[in-house]
Amino acid sequence: MFAWKDPFFRQLFSILLFGSVMTVPAWTQSPDGNSSVELDSNATITLTSEMADQWAELVLHGVDTEFPNKLSLVYSNPDQIGTPQEHFPAFYGCFDWHSSVHGHWVLVRLLKTHPEMPAATKIREALSRHLTAENLKHEAEFFARDENKSFERMYGWAWFLRLAMELDSFEDDDAVQWRGALEPLEELLVERITAYLPLLTFPIRTGQHPDTAFALGQVLDYARARGLNELEELVITRARDFYLADTDYPVQYEPSGHDFFSSAWNEADLMRRVLSPEDFASWLDAFVPNLQQQLTDGTISPVSVSDLTDGKLVHLAGLNLNRAWCLQSVANHLPKQHPLVAAIRTNAREHLVAGLAYINSGHYEGDHWLATFGLYAISGVGQLGPNQ
Repeated sequence: MFAWKDPFFRQLFSILLFGSVMTVPAWTQSPDGNSSVELDSNATITLTSEMADQWAELVLHGVDTEFPNKLSLVYSNPDQIGTPQEHFPAFYGCFDWHSSVHGHWVLVRLLKTHPEMPAATKIREALSRHLTAENLKHEAEFFARDENKSFERMYGWAWFLRLAMELDSFEDDDAVQWRGALEPLEELLVERITAYLPLLTFPIRTGQHPDTAFALGQVLDYARARGLNELEELVITRARDFYLADTDYPVQYEPSGHDFFSSAWNEADLMRRVLSPEDFASWLDAFVPNLQQQLTDGTISPVSVSDLTDGKLVHLAGLNLNRAWCLQSVANHLPKQHPLVAAIRTNAREHLVAGLAYINSGHYEGDHWLATFGLYAISGVGQLGPNQ
């Protein structure tokens, strides 16, 4: 259960509940004294310029930090052994490939939405240094090897396509160059996805990287944004095959101790992309039939991290943020008159507050990736159209 007795969370939650910031400072510090959250008078958590710059600096440090690093590679011979930067001249930092990819998404998103931020010049320099045609060609050649056909499947692939989408809607001369550099690896990954999904007999349901529902949601957004009708239909078909008949999901068994995803709410976040509001409401009622009670009895509530220096245990900070964006997406897609919309929004807000508090803790175990989950949740980017 979440540490509601902590003064920070009690104060911040009371602000959210009663919708006022008159009695406390606009900036509220996390338990570690680093991360900040700003609330407006309607209890909306907003991304301020100060927060954007803070997160940008966090990610800028990560994308150029080669070690520590977890490669998770298969080598066919000793000649293939190399350093992270030798394998991945673009995405060698942030501890692992997928974190580097979504870290670059953070930088692009922040530069696009806050072009005058103090870190803007450093962001532009980092992106121009990393996202070159030569670097991405090298990475595409690495992925093309037979022994690497499942490398970063499908979590890293999904974030790479999210990065491509972000650049598609960035009207900037440098962004055009960065976007063009992605194309060789982008084409390969789309081919890999198209070949893989028909072969996947069952969905992977997990609170960590391989979760199928999260990846399908990102790929579906990408296919729609790019007008790739065949890919869109493939994802929709597989989503229906895997999840349409699901009922009575045991949400009380989540989370597991190392989860940064809710498999249940990733699934709901995918199906709201596939179904009409009315059909989605019926599906959700069958999927989580006791949702009204579970939203308020502690079954679906924020969780706390027992050790910020443990790379697995800190995953729970991300779980709060993942639940926040999924629940908000669910509420947004339900018919306005649905009786649970308000309760779902309140629950989503509680999770968002809890998760944001762990960003920029001073511990690299979480700092190399949590800004991504924070930005994705606070911006609602997964709920926006392709040109936003």
